[in-house]
Amino acid sequence: MPAGRSPFEYAILRVIPREDRGEAFNAGIVLHSRPRRFLAARVHLDVDILEVLAPGCDPAVVQAQLETIPRICAGDPVAGPLAALSRPERFHWLVSPSSTMVQPSAVHTGLTDNPATTLDRLFETLVLRRA
Repeated sequence: MPAGRSPFEYAILRVIPREDRGEAFNAGIVLHSRPRRFLAARVHLDVDILEVLAPGCDPAVVQAQLETIPRICAGDPVAGPLAALSRPERFHWLVSPSSTMVQPSAVHTGLTDNPATTLDRLFETLVLRRA
């Protein structure tokens, strides 16, 4: 493992229940650090916000889509053929623009000593909205 700070990339995973209204809320973070050989995601569906933005939307459908993302990051065969791709390929597939209810933000970059700790901090701040 490299000593010191290493570059990383991340995207915020957003739920956009109704594309026509353009309303969205953060539901996860996917983070990749090539030098640290790290790829992981954390997700959380706020069912209350989903109900406000899209009454009648089945949270189980959205939750299932979100739960697939950490499995793809981990290379879990249950997640399908995408999980068999290389770490960088999985990251780039996950952060590619999509027209599904779960969409990634633009990719952001930074430096970190510990990608797992950085993922936790970003998740707490941007998804759970805890300072």
